[in-house]
Amino acid sequence: MKAKARFESKLDSEGFVRGAVPMTDEQIRHALEMMLRSRAIDELAVKLQRLGRVGVYAPVHGQEAAVIGSAMALDPNRDWLVPAAREQPAMLHHGLPIESLFALYMGRLDFADIPEGVKLLPRQQAIAAQIPHAAGLAWALKLRGERAAVMVYCGDGASSEGDFHEGLNLAGVMGAPLIVVLVNNRYAISTPFHKQTAAASLAVRGEGYGMPGVAVNGNDLFAVFSACKFAVKHALDGKGPYLIECQTYRLGFHNTSDNPAEYRDDAEVEAARVDDPVTKLAEYCLKTCLVSESDLSAMISEVQVELRAAVRTVEALPRPGPDFIFKNVYANLPLSLERQLAKALEES
Repeated sequence: MKAKARFESKLDSEGFVRGAVPMTDEQIRHALEMMLRSRAIDELAVKLQRLGRVGVYAPVHGQEAAVIGSAMALDPNRDWLVPAAREQPAMLHHGLPIESLFALYMGRLDFADIPEGVKLLPRQQAIAAQIPHAAGLAWALKLRGERAAVMVYCGDGASSEGDFHEGLNLAGVMGAPLIVVLVNNRYAISTPFHKQTAAASLAVRGEGYGMPGVAVNGNDLFAVFSACKFAVKHALDGKGPYLIECQTYRLGFHNTSDNPAEYRDDAEVEAARVDDPVTKLAEYCLKTCLVSESDLSAMISEVQVELRAAVRTVEALPRPGPDFIFKNVYANLPLSLERQLAKALEES
């Protein structure tokens, strides 16, 4: 059984477009800037991790169109975004300051809070744990009578978890305004897609939860944006949840503790690189004169300046003390933990 091809791919590997473009010139330039920023963050964060200045990091490399195209379909003043572990550009687009992002990765946790008014939940490292949270949030919005949607991200590996079933089943039963963006990058760490499911696509699972499910080319910014824009309207109109499978490819490693050479060959990666979403969109923007070569260079230079400044700012911040691990767990610490806290403070 195949998912409906309602949102056909528009942008080919050489930057040519078929049919109408669903985004304004301003939106396209912004998307390109976000893609370039995302890739620059990946490069910098990986270098910092190798130097011991950042913890485990999961690059977005190769999945930028799926993440940015979907996030741009939301209204940050109205809708909620619930990330997994590699939605950094979506979080920034939705209102998270770049300093807060780096504070999270660089261990300055006292300064990594999401600002008041930003409709964003914290990133989730535990696979699929964010999905029930998102379903509950969407259900709450419906109960309150608020006209808003919730977009939650997950990967193909997360679709094999129980939390995926529980969250989507609840959203379907309750008719919650939830958009599930399933970024299928073909590998759940080292487990290939064909060993996770016998289904032709993951989008077909939507029917079992009482929601539409569509598969789109996750490397095509325009196809992703169109599908997600339609899904957001579907949710806002009270028609319930929507499942979108963005079929893409992870060009880099799963995270900085991973060695993909152990489970896939170079030829496969090089074949996927032909459809690199950043290169495709840059080519389109050059062909249509939305940007020039000098514009691209300026964008990259501006991003580098921005990121270096953010890192300097964050590295100047104090590290959390030993009391931090006791925060935000209990309203009132049990006696045993009070003793541990006292001892930790005494020895620090």
